[in-house]
Amino acid sequence: MTTRIGILTGGGDCPGLNAVIRAVGKSATKRGWETIGFLESFEGLLDERYRILNYKDMDGLLLRGGTILGTANKGRFAAKTSLGQVQEVPGELLQACMDTFQKLGLRALVVVGGDGTLTIAQQLFAFGVPLVGVPKTIDNDLEATVFTFGFDSAVACATDALDRLHTTAESHNRVIVLEVMGRYAGWIAVYAGIAGGGDVILIPEIPFGYESICAKIREREAQGKKFTLVVVAEGARERGGDVVTAGPGEKNREVRLGGIGARVAAELERRTGKETRVCVLGHLQRGGGPTTFDRVLCTQFGAKAVQLIAQEQYGYMVAFRPPDTVAVKITDAIGRLRTVPVDGDIVQTARALGVSFGD
Repeated sequence: MTTRIGILTGGGDCPGLNAVIRAVGKSATKRGWETIGFLESFEGLLDERYRILNYKDMDGLLLRGGTILGTANKGRFAAKTSLGQVQEVPGELLQACMDTFQKLGLRALVVVGGDGTLTIAQQLFAFGVPLVGVPKTIDNDLEATVFTFGFDSAVACATDALDRLHTTAESHNRVIVLEVMGRYAGWIAVYAGIAGGGDVILIPEIPFGYESICAKIREREAQGKKFTLVVVAEGARERGGDVVTAGPGEKNREVRLGGIGARVAAELERRTGKETRVCVLGHLQRGGGPTTFDRVLCTQFGAKAVQLIAQEQYGYMVAFRPPDTVAVKITDAIGRLRTVPVDGDIVQTARALGVSFGD
């Protein structure tokens, strides 16, 4: 019988998902294996909704955004409900997934996702499903890998936005606040802030104070620079305060962050008297095709995942440890939020250029 493997994509979408599907499909085909793609994440595995991925299906996927398999970050499978809180997937759902896995005669499953998706994957593995993980999140907050795919593409989007906002801010002598994603980690904000010439970068790891930001604005005014660009991560918070959320949370789903940009903009305008505008990038950071870096990383990850299956190295996740891709246990990657080191090189580089972190 032909060896069969399965693949699914879970959590929020991001550029590069299709590139990983392509790499897994092509690598499997080269070994004479067949690849089955489950639709809408674990829901497809549960309900036996899938498509067979033939070699022709791989055409054009390298540069195509989104995921041809669909994804989901809510529904019957929810392992992460808030920061640091994990709940068990009901045993009957795990058994149903195992039944589908065995019915289709799969050798192993490739699970592509971030912390929440891989937490579910680990529970499936513990239940007896042989699988490997591929780390995906624009937030770059997954432990055990230096970069997750999707991050570089999100940073490129935010950097382009800053390039455009720079000219309009300068033309009108305004303060412009750009809110970016990242949840409880400030990787997107700090990388894009440096690449796009941000003057103030507010990240979750460093609680900020408005007086410090206003002092930076006044300093720039004294130097003849009448505009200021403020990059704020959605999870940033004022010293002594809490994160800003976009409405009440949904059941069995992580809280939705958002709104800190508008709050910062309003307070800065009140305190400085300068005309201030806010731009929220939102899901623009998740859309479009992957950057060159992400295309290569996705290809490395997909090929390595198939290699791990061939070696029967299950319960592991592919990780990027420059210059190589390696295998790490999924348990060493999940439940460990990877945040920006406050005294690390990237923050010190920004400070050396005069960037304020609002502290």
